[in-house]
Amino acid sequence: INAEYMGARPLVSVQSVSGTESAGTVPLPQVFLSPIRSDLVKFVFAQVKKNTRHSYGVSRRAGHQHSAESWGTGRAVSRIPRVSGGGTHRSGQGAFGNMCRGGRMFAPTKVWRKWTVCVPKKLKRYAVASALAASAVTPLVMARGHRIEQVPEVPLVVADGIQGIQKTKEAIALLKKLGAHDDCEKARKSTKMRPGKGKMRNRRFVTRLGPLIVVKDKEGAEKAFRNLPGVETISVHKLDVLKLAPGGHLGRFIIWSESAFKELDKMYGTNLNKLCPKKRHFRLPRPMLFHGDAHRVINSAEVQGSLRPKHRQIQRKDKLSRNPFRNKKVMDRLNPVAFWDRLRRRALASPAAIAKRKVAKLALAKIRRSKTALKKKAIKKAQKAADKEEAGEAEE
Repeated sequence: INAEYMGARPLVSVQSVSGTESAGTVPLPQVFLSPIRSDLVKFVFAQVKKNTRHSYGVSRRAGHQHSAESWGTGRAVSRIPRVSGGGTHRSGQGAFGNMCRGGRMFAPTKVWRKWTVCVPKKLKRYAVASALAASAVTPLVMARGHRIEQVPEVPLVVADGIQGIQKTKEAIALLKKLGAHDDCEKARKSTKMRPGKGKMRNRRFVTRLGPLIVVKDKEGAEKAFRNLPGVETISVHKLDVLKLAPGGHLGRFIIWSESAFKELDKMYGTNLNKLCPKKRHFRLPRPMLFHGDAHRVINSAEVQGSLRPKHRQIQRKDKLSRNPFRNKKVMDRLNPVAFWDRLRRRALASPAAIAKRKVAKLALAKIRRSKTALKKKAIKKAQKAADKEEAGEAEE
């Protein structure tokens, strides 16, 4: 999301503490034009939130406080350690294992686990800049659930008199004049019982978050607003993702004091090409895409005039790997001899070829029969001649 198109305005009105008239205008700080990276904010929030965890672990002796020993092999039972003794149901039962009743857990938790995570400083600064830019986009603030229908402007800047408020009733009166009291009421009415075992661990109730009061000096304002459910106060020099994007969700409703709002330019600078004055080795991120309507950019006359003409003829290339034993055309390309063999077999299997072979076969059989008859006739003639000669020799 690019905040330059949605939340960028050259001047922001400063609301007076009395709420009757505007107290002037201030230029919008350059940090509000940073690109909004919801993925980066979620990641940084998840990593930073891990640093608030308390270490915990089960007892070192948990599940091992039995006099148990394995029975070994040969008794047709498993080799799990078993409680020794007798005279009770407990004796002979399995112990120590995570599958046993009263045994230890699998992979017992240890207090020396790696609880904290080191997040790169430049990554945290980038996430803070994105969260600040998202707080100036009205749809994102409303999508997060804040009631800002009566708020005159987002971001909401109030004169420095807000830092001198000492009483809670004065803070409530100011929020009503600014139209931000509806959001405070939403947070107050949202208090409910926490589900789960957290009720037994000194966090019995949960409350939704309301507006965030950002001041340059919070000594007086902190006491005035701290008794309002969901309302938080923070110094402009200690902004972090945990306050600007609770839960990793962008769009926190922020009420700025005029001095805190002007301090942002002193912290982050006004030039994207130069390093931030009070952030060492850090430069404000610039958006990768200045115009989010990609369809309009592509169809613009400037882009379309620089494109090549559209290709009408599409050459499709067969990239599929086909099996030549199932695809005859592929086999013909790989083995042309097989093609001619198939044609020869097809010609031999035609009815005309079959009839021709049949005729030839009959003719051959006729010739063979005729040859056999001639052979038999010659043999008979020779036999008769031999008989005559034998008869003449016998007469002599």
